[in-house]
Amino acid sequence: MNKTSKNPVGRRGFLKGAAAGAAALVANPAGMKAQEATQTKGAATALPSARLAAAESAPPPPRVDVYTTDRPGSDFMVDVIKSLGFEYVCANPGSSFRGLHESFVNYGHNKAPELLTCCHEESSVAMAHGYAKIEGKPLMIMAHGTVGLQHASMAIYNAFADRVPVYIVLGNIADGTWRRSDVEWAHSVQDAASMVRDYTKFDDAPVSLTQFAESAVRAYKVMMTPPMEPVVLVADAVLQEEPMSEADRRTARIPKLTLSSPPAGDSGAVAEAARMLVAAEDPVIIAGRVARTPAGLKLLVELAELLQAPVQDRRFRMNFPSSHPLYGGGNIAQADLIMALEVPDFWMSTHTMTPVNKMGMESRSIIKPGAKLITIYSGDLAEKSNYQDLGRYSEVDLAIAADAEATLPTLIEACKRLITTDRKRAFSERGAKYAEAAKRTKEQSLEQAAFGWDASPITTARVSAEIWNQIRNEDW
Repeated sequence: MNKTSKNPVGRRGFLKGAAAGAAALVANPAGMKAQEATQTKGAATALPSARLAAAESAPPPPRVDVYTTDRPGSDFMVDVIKSLGFEYVCANPGSSFRGLHESFVNYGHNKAPELLTCCHEESSVAMAHGYAKIEGKPLMIMAHGTVGLQHASMAIYNAFADRVPVYIVLGNIADGTWRRSDVEWAHSVQDAASMVRDYTKFDDAPVSLTQFAESAVRAYKVMMTPPMEPVVLVADAVLQEEPMSEADRRTARIPKLTLSSPPAGDSGAVAEAARMLVAAEDPVIIAGRVARTPAGLKLLVELAELLQAPVQDRRFRMNFPSSHPLYGGGNIAQADLIMALEVPDFWMSTHTMTPVNKMGMESRSIIKPGAKLITIYSGDLAEKSNYQDLGRYSEVDLAIAADAEATLPTLIEACKRLITTDRKRAFSERGAKYAEAAKRTKEQSLEQAAFGWDASPITTARVSAEIWNQIRNEDW
C-alpha cells in the first residue's frame, strides 16, 4: 500500500496545501503562466483575444487567504452532539451551519451521527418524526437560518402535536458585523427560535461553547422527559467557524447526560384510582398516547386483562392490539367509570356536538349521571396556550398529572392488592361477555369481506386480508 493511501490528506490538510501552493505561484509568476498554458492546452474554444492580452500583461494573483483552523468551535460542538448518542443527522445543507457540516464529515468521520442529505427541511423533520416513533429514540436535524426554519416549521408542528421528540440545531449569524452579504442579512435573525417557540418545548441561543455544551445536554434531557416535544438549539455561525477562544479552551467540557425518570403518578392518587377501577361494574379505558415504548402496550394489555375492562383506542399511538377481545368494546354512555390515559381531547370522548351540516352549536354530555371520570395525562405538566390542541376543559373526579406508561406498573399492583375472589369472578363474567361480542363482530366482518371478493377493481377488504397473510409473521 502506498504512502498516500496510508495517510490520506483530509480536507483541512488539502486546503493548507492549496494555500501554500498559491503563495508559491505568487512568488513565481513564470510557474503560474506555465500552469495556465497547461490548463488551456487543447481547449475546444479559444479565449477572446482581449482577455488573452490582459492575461499576458497583468495576470490576476491567486487567492492565498484560504481560511483554515485546526480546532474550530464546530469540532467541539460535534463532540458534544456525539455524546448524546444520535445515529443520524438530517439536513438540507445551508451556509449558516457549514462549520458543523464540515466538522461532522471531516472531524467526526461522518459516523454517530451520520449525515443524511435531504432535499428539504420539512422532509428532514418528518424523517426524524417517523424515526422516533419507530425506533423509540430521536434524530437530530439541522436547518439554515430564517428560511430553513420556516420550511421546517410545518413538520415541527406535526411533531409537537404528536408529542414526538425532534432535536433541531439551527444555524444563525447573530452578530451583524460578520454577515458577508445581503443574503446572510436576509437569512439571519435576532431571536432565531421565536417563530416556532409556541410549539417547541425548549430553545436556547448559546453565546459561548461552554454554554452550548450545557444547553445541548439540557435540550436533550428536556426533550426526552414526557411529554416529549421538539427542541431548538441555535448554533451561531461565528461560534462554529472561529477557533476556540482561550476562555472556552479552559472551561468548555461535555456535561454528563442524566435523563429524568418519567413522572409517575402520586402514590395516594394511584391507590384511589385503583379503588375506583376495582369497584366499577362497567369501566371503560380510553387510550390516547399511552404507549411510548413496546412496554407501554404490554402494560395496558395487562391492566385491561386484570380488570377485564374494554379499551377504546383513539389511535394516536399503537396502544392496544386491535385483535384483542377487549379492543373497542364497552359503551361510554353506559359506563360507570371512564379512565382516560394520555387523552388530549377527553371532552370530545364524553360529549356530542351539533353536526357540521347544521346551523349553530350545541353540545351535551353522553355519560350517565354518577359516572366517575379519571385522567392520567402528562400534558397537564406542560400545556401551551397559543396553539389550541389541548381541547376543551374536562370536569373529572380524579386527575393525575403524570406519564401514563410510567404510572401503569404501580396502578396494576395497586389493583391486584384490592381484587377479591368475588371481584375476580365478576371480572371473569364481564370478560366473557366482551369476548363473545368480539367474536360476533369478527364473524360479521369476515362475512362482509366476502362480498365482492373476486370483484374488479379489488375490494379493500381483500387487499387487507391478502396483505395480512403475507406479513402476519413479520416483526412489525
